[in-house]
Amino acid sequence: MGELRDIDVKQLNALALAYMGDSVLEIAIREHLLRIGKVKPHILHREATHYVSAKAQAKVVRKMMEEEYFTEEELAVLRRGRNAKSGSVPKNTDVQTYNYSSAFEAVLGYLYLLGQQERVDGIIAYTIQMVEADKEAVKK
Repeated sequence: MGELRDIDVKQLNALALAYMGDSVLEIAIREHLLRIGKVKPHILHREATHYVSAKAQAKVVRKMMEEEYFTEEELAVLRRGRNAKSGSVPKNTDVQTYNYSSAFEAVLGYLYLLGQQERVDGIIAYTIQMVEADKEAVKK
């Protein structure tokens, strides 16, 4: 893969960053599910949606913002991602939820492309922890 200089990453539009972030999250979640023993394809797909849906991502990013988890630089990328106009919103999702989801993915893409893997891993671990806590709360 060709090298992306920091300046290039910082100039990428938010939707391009979100495109990358979506993939980064998807791979991490798939690996997580396989490692915890979810191996049947239909179960994998159903389980993955708990983590990668716009609704889940929007909930996670709002909680992280409340907890002041993000740096100023990450917040700037979040704002860019939230305000980016994609021209379409998937069905079953309202515009605000979709915008927060895109913002979350933009931050992941940004950090990944800058080579900040430890930070990416931390955000993904937080996401997994929060989604699993929510799933447990629903069971009770």
